[in-house]
Amino acid sequence: MDRRDFLKKTTVAAAAGAGLAAAPAIARSTIKWKMVTTWPKNFPGLGTGANNLARLITEMSGGRLKVKVYGAKELIPAFEVFDAVSRGTAEMGHSSAYYWKGKVPEAQFFSTMPFGMAADEMNGWIYYGGGQKLWDEVYAPFGVLGRPAGNTGVQMGGWFNKEINSLEDLKGLKMRIPGLGGEVLKRLGGTPVNLPGGELFTALTSGTIDATEWVGPYNDLAFGLYKAAKYYYYPGFHEPGTILEALINKKAFEALPKDLQSIVLNACKVVNMEMLAEYSARNPGALEQLVKEHHVEVRAYPDDVLGQLRKVSAEVAQELAGQNAAAKKIYESYRSFLEASRKWTKISELAYLEARDGKR
Repeated sequence: MDRRDFLKKTTVAAAAGAGLAAAPAIARSTIKWKMVTTWPKNFPGLGTGANNLARLITEMSGGRLKVKVYGAKELIPAFEVFDAVSRGTAEMGHSSAYYWKGKVPEAQFFSTMPFGMAADEMNGWIYYGGGQKLWDEVYAPFGVLGRPAGNTGVQMGGWFNKEINSLEDLKGLKMRIPGLGGEVLKRLGGTPVNLPGGELFTALTSGTIDATEWVGPYNDLAFGLYKAAKYYYYPGFHEPGTILEALINKKAFEALPKDLQSIVLNACKVVNMEMLAEYSARNPGALEQLVKEHHVEVRAYPDDVLGQLRKVSAEVAQELAGQNAAAKKIYESYRSFLEASRKWTKISELAYLEARDGKR
């Protein structure tokens, strides 16, 4: 009986095993997204940040959601990223919100503001200070979601072919400078020009523009801007903590299962942190190379010039806030968070840095 039981059980097990082996494999569907960017393909920091975002989403999803990156002009022009994502031509974009000021003026608050918040303050406001909710409200009519997906930190003031010794030196100056920083320059007699990064070197060497800001030493070295201008000014009053945004088509996002939605949003957070860390690591060495190898003259804006820039920046921000109810609401939230942050920063980071450098 024991032998018969053994044979019976063995036969049943074999049959079950054969059934499992014969069962058809469950097909795993793959979702494919396109990401369009404002940056040259594979450009250090900005372009590679977009690449990292696409890679993380693809890897974290186990290949269920594959994202392919298209650099500026590969699929669409650099400044049509927002429209492409809104229309659904691409499911994602990577850019910065001040480029859409003609379409959504209040979007500029979610990029950077002259003499505004630095990177850590912007993150605090967006993630924990109500900024994200306001951002969602601004983009909702366009069917787009915006999320922080990178930050350059404080940028440099720009490259100039002449010294800036007074406000008179800004008058008549044709400078590539986007966003509200461009409006500030305009109020002081300059002419702001908005060009994508890939066109800056040619425009500066040809005389189409007299000056340009881009990002900072890491990116500016990569573009070879030291070959086109002699003077490198600081601080970057116009971009103290520039958010690079991931634009996401809302319908495409809502069509994803919940786990993939979470992967997309958390990948944005990872890239937001990693890009800032990369700029913090790369800028010091790049600056040293610019000075020692290429003999760039690093200059500080004169105090009186900075004072006037600060005054006009405040006026420009207040005027933007007065354009509509949404802008006013965002500005009040932004300003409130900045004031609270300023008090804390004064006795934390600022106090520590002064103590570290022996200034107190």
